[in-house]
Amino acid sequence: MRPSPPKPKPPGQQAKASTPKPASPGAKPTTKTPWDDSTQALARNTLQTGSQQLGVALSEAQTDALIGYLGLLHKWSKVYNLTAVRDPLEMVTLHLLDSLAVVPTLLRHLDTPANRPAQPMRLLDVGSGAGLPGVVIAIACPHIQVTCLDAVAKKAAFVQQVAASLGLTNLRGLHQRIEHMDTAHAVVCSRAFASLADFVHGSAKALAPGGVWLALKGKAPTEELSALGPEVDVFHVEQLLVPGLDAQRCLVWMRPALTR
Repeated sequence: MRPSPPKPKPPGQQAKASTPKPASPGAKPTTKTPWDDSTQALARNTLQTGSQQLGVALSEAQTDALIGYLGLLHKWSKVYNLTAVRDPLEMVTLHLLDSLAVVPTLLRHLDTPANRPAQPMRLLDVGSGAGLPGVVIAIACPHIQVTCLDAVAKKAAFVQQVAASLGLTNLRGLHQRIEHMDTAHAVVCSRAFASLADFVHGSAKALAPGGVWLALKGKAPTEELSALGPEVDVFHVEQLLVPGLDAQRCLVWMRPALTR
């Protein structure tokens, strides 16, 4: 005896085709490119080509250190929200080369007779996050003592881990708010940290006499520049070309205005 066929469902109750559920708003992005030997080789090649275009001469050891830093950033970002960029090959351009673009102009500034310090120069990277550009500067410029400051403990701890893992004696991560920082630095820099006015006013106590502020921005921040008071001297705005990056970048150089 054959089994009875299933009864048809009334209109409006027919089974619907299943559709995949959308990702929840808080879902973490997935990494599309694994950090394997092939990816590391591509990253190294992109880094070497880009640094040459920027005019930054990296030794083999410095290249190894930057690739090591990239590996740590890729690894830690799986657990901590260190960067929104999760693809390691994108990190080379958006993080490493973008930060390396600061180095040539920084070295030109420091090489002027008035700026050649008798002791190792100190640089403070404010709101450093995962160490950008501070870690990159510390690797490319071992004669500069770099402090990466961040108000988020896990980000400062990550920079400390980078310094220990890569043996960077000129680098440290510091968990502290900029308003409480009063140690003098010849250069106080930031990368997409805050408005220019908030940056210079918040970090004024950390700037040494004769020191400069250095802000890495996207396109020239015209409104932010106009918001600065007469106590700040903007003495140079320099356009940057980052290899592989189709976006505007500039450096804003500032110092306290001379009082009369």
